[in-house]
Formats: sequence, C-alpha cells, structure tokens
Amino acid sequence: MSWPTHIVAAGGYVFDKNGNILIVKTHNRGWDCTGGQIEVGENIEEGVLREIMEESGIKASVRSLVGIYSNVGQHLFYDCVTPVPTKVMFDFICEYIEGEPKISNETSEVIWVPRDKVLEYITTPAGLLRFKNVIEFDGRVHYCSYVTKPEFKLLSSRFI
Repeated sequence: MSWPTHIVAAGGYVFDKNGNILIVKTHNRGWDCTGGQIEVGENIEEGVLREIMEESGIKASVRSLVGIYSNVGQHLFYDCVTPVPTKVMFDFICEYIEGEPKISNETSEVIWVPRDKVLEYITTPAGLLRFKNVIEFDGRVHYCSYVTKPEFKLLSSRFI
C-alpha cells in the first residue's frame, strides 16, 4: 500500500446545550474526540461531521475551527512494516443537533462528559494538548507541531 505524503484528518469536539463534551473510547488510543481521515472528494467539514456520525451516532454541526496540528514524526503502522506519513489535523468545536450515543466498529464506548471532567479521561499527551486547547478556546486558533513516537515532544505552539 502506498501512502500520500501527508494524511489529512479532522477532530470533532461536540458540545451539547449543557456544555458536556462527547468522547469516544477507541480501540487503539483510549478515550478521544471523534475524528479521522478525510476521504477523497470530501471537504474537511464534511469529513469531520461524517466521522462524528460514524463513530458516535451523533449528528452535529461545525461551529468553529479551534486548532491545526502537525504530527511530523514518522513511525510504522500497526502491521509493523508500513511507514505512516506525517499527519495534518484540523480540530473543530461542534454543536450537538440530534442522536443518541452508540458505539461503532471503531469505538467501544461513547459518552457525554462534563467539560471540567474531560481531561480525567484523556491519557495520550497529544490528546491532552488538543483537549486543553478546546476547553480554553478564546476565539484564537492554535497551531502546534509535535511528534508522538517514540515519545511525545511538542515542537511548536502558537496562535495563528
């Protein structure tokens, strides 16, 4: 399989009218936001809304872009053979429209968590960085670059 130079992905941080945030338990990363790769012919907003629905059963709308991230580290895929390209990720704050949380083939749990408790669930350093930026969002978009393997290292962080 040949990979593109960069994977383009999006993360959806869905809030309900009470300020709770939707999180999903993934098979490989633990608790996280909904999101994933943008498909061919799909714009980034369509992609994040599709991923939210696929992973959680929740219909949402995009409210605002909150962060752009570059994972510039290279590592091997789960097959331990295929090199994974670097990744560019766009994180969006989204608003709940309708639906009941349900699991998918990518998630084993889907729950609403109070905004002030969500960081207690997130265990990956990159996930913590991104969730903190969402919780502290003041209208300015973050740009951060980092590597996740062999260990997390933040390379840059600024507002754009």
